Amino acid sequence: QVQLVESGGGLVQAGGSLRLSCAASGRTSSNYVMGWFRQAPGKEREFVAAISGGGGTTYYQNSAKGRFTISRDNAKNTVYLQMNSLKPEDTAVYYCAAARSGNSAAYKSSYDYWGQGTQVTVSS
Repeated sequence: QVQLVESGGGLVQAGGSLRLSCAASGRTSSNYVMGWFRQAPGKEREFVAAISGGGGTTYYQNSAKGRFTISRDNAKNTVYLQMNSLKPEDTAVYYCAAARSGNSAAYKSSYDYWGQGTQVTVSS
């Protein structure tokens, strides 16, 4: 079993930045694909970004490209999401997820483990 704990959320003004962290524990593997998803009130959970096990390949939702950066430190079993130029529409609960398989990183169904989420609120 793998446990994921997100941190770093909060309230920020539009144009500001936040860095989310996701600490993994338990039967973790540096080979797992790690992803970030978000869910706004009344909306489906959507893909934000993902990173391959070695960190060499990253994937982004179009709205995140150029503003968000996903990275990982396998020595610390931690994944990060640096979010810059935040917009009110980025307001959501952000979830970290881990996938044993590297296929279809943008799909929720590809992920085996999920964190509890951290709230990000961007004020206008």
